[in-house]
Amino acid sequence: MATPAPASVQRRDDALAFTGVLSRDAVPGLWPQALRALDGARRLDLSQVAAVDSAGLALLVELAARAGGLAVHGDPPGLDGLRKAYRLSPSLTFAQA
Repeated sequence: MATPAPASVQRRDDALAFTGVLSRDAVPGLWPQALRALDGARRLDLSQVAAVDSAGLALLVELAARAGGLAVHGDPPGLDGLRKAYRLSPSLTFAQA
């Protein structure tokens, strides 16, 4: 089995494009990069993400909140289950009860 690429984030047009595994180990390095690239972003591109854990989800939710909402493209392993567990909408905002 191939080892996933190290986690990274880049600005691509109107998207923050993530790669690798968005995990507790990766988030501290991704946070400053993502903040620098956030201004004007309209999407989170997760199409190249291998997996997301709860720390990765927290990063994405905070970025979406700071941007005033971001569309999410891609559905990496772990994202759907965590979104449901935390009652988040597909755009990573808290769903109304």
